Order: sequence, then C-alpha cells, then structure tokens
Amino acid sequence: MAAHTVPEDQVHYLWDEGNEPTLRIASGDTADVRTREVSDGQITPDSTVDVLGGLDMDRLYPLVGPIYVEGAEPGDTLALEMVSIETQGWGWVAILPGLGLLDDFTKPYLRIFDLSEGAGGVTKLDDVASIPIEPFFGTMGNCPAGAQAQAVMPPGTFGGNMDTRQLVQGSTLYLPVQVQGALFSCGDAHGAQGDGEVCVTGIEAPMAGTFRFMLEKGRTIPAAQFSHPGPLTPRVDGGAFYGTTGVGPDLFVASQDALRAMIDHLTSNWPLSPEDAYVLASLCVDLKIAEIVDAGQYIVSAVLPLAVFA
Repeated sequence: MAAHTVPEDQVHYLWDEGNEPTLRIASGDTADVRTREVSDGQITPDSTVDVLGGLDMDRLYPLVGPIYVEGAEPGDTLALEMVSIETQGWGWVAILPGLGLLDDFTKPYLRIFDLSEGAGGVTKLDDVASIPIEPFFGTMGNCPAGAQAQAVMPPGTFGGNMDTRQLVQGSTLYLPVQVQGALFSCGDAHGAQGDGEVCVTGIEAPMAGTFRFMLEKGRTIPAAQFSHPGPLTPRVDGGAFYGTTGVGPDLFVASQDALRAMIDHLTSNWPLSPEDAYVLASLCVDLKIAEIVDAGQYIVSAVLPLAVFA
C-alpha cells in the first residue's frame, strides 16, 4: 500500500473518457487531494454579490483527477473511504436566480462564511444561527461509460455531483466502475449542507482530504451506495426539531411547498430576511419523503433542527 498526492494544478470541468489520468494507484493505496471551490477561484473571501453576474459558467466544477485504479474494470465496484476531510478557512453560499428549488428569488445573493473552526466547529449566520461545520466532497465519481464532454451536473449511476452530506470523514462511498481504470475524480466540496441543498449551493469551499481506494473485483452495484459509522445528525440530535410539509401528487412541487412554509416559519420567528432563511434552509434543513404510498398523494417534510439557534 502506497500514499500518493493528486496534482492539484491539473483539473477538468467535464466527464470524458479521453481525460488523461493525473495519477495511477493500486487497490489499498491512499491519495491526498486539494480541491478548489466550485467557482474555480472566481469567488473569493472578498467578493461581493456583483461577482455573480459575471461568472464564467464553463469554469464551474473544477475536478481533480482522473485517478486510474489498476485492475478496475466495468462491473467492479470502487470503495472510497473518507480518511480525512479538512476545511481551508472559508466558503460561500449564493442564491442564483433560475437555479435551486424555488423560483421566488429573482435577485442574486451572496454570503461568505468563516470555516476556520473546521470540522466539529460552527460557522455563524449573523448572530441568529450557529451552523455545524461538517465538510464533505459534493462531487465524487468514476467516469461514466461513453462520456464525451459530459457536464458534471447532474449526477448519475456512476456517482458525480451527488451532494450527499453523509459522506463525511469516516464514511465509505461505493461506486460502480464503468470504464477501464475507473477514472475517479472529485471536487465541489461543502463545509455544510442540508439534505436537498435547496438554494443550489451548500457552503462551497476549498478542501483538503485523503481517500483510501479499495477495488472490489466482481462486485456489481446499480448505482452509488454508502456507509456511515454513526448517527446521521449527531450534532443536532440532542435538541428539538420543527417540520413543515408539502402534500400532493408531485414530489418536486410538494418539496417546494414544504420549503416555502419553512421559509415563512423562519422569517416569522427569527430576525431573518427571506434570502437568509433560504440560505439557512439550504445549509440546515433536511427534506424527507415522509409518505409515498397513499393513493398518489405524497408528503415531503422539511425538518429544521432547532439546536442551531441555541
């Protein structure tokens, strides 16, 4: 077993079978990575909201890699253990009109967050809420079969832009191998996020991490799977929760209704603007499918941990 460092100055912005590997490793090896935040340096700790109007969208999602895993073949599974994940001091959240769960917000909005406390610490939304810092990589994936200049967003069975907040340090992600060598890449790290990432951004942040790669020959899975060694929300489970719901035949619309009700609850009970309530929901509120079997009337819950206001 060997330790490697992935070149951080070599990134790609699209999935493509033709991307040349920046590193070759064997099963059992570890690799240290350093990733840029999702805007590829266009947003900095000193940025104002004006930067959002001039973003080069072709530079979003800079991914390090791809990493070639010796012996990996289509039909195998690649297991990735999150050995360590470390914040790099700061991150940002934005509302980008036309993106996200709600179309209610027509003006761009940007907030910079201090992540200097790192994992286990908190970051503040003014003096109103203390958001647990729980870093993870939002995009982790093997190259999809047949990919030619394929966009990073949305995700697929190969993984990719999954934004699965449970993939913190200590977790293991299992990804189906679809091309020779797997060609694994990662980036788009977040300092915090709720299930749903409802405003389309978590706390987008540069990140450092270490992965352990284990090849499971002959194990075939239909799409990404993961394991987590502890409770899903340990930082807030000791406190109370408040939930809103959306009900109807369309899960997307029901999610919107639950979120709008949550934003109304937040702005009615705490000194938050609608924009900050939307941001807080993206970072702390978990969307859950509460019920899906009752005559085509589905229920989506938006669940707020009240511990963030303690």
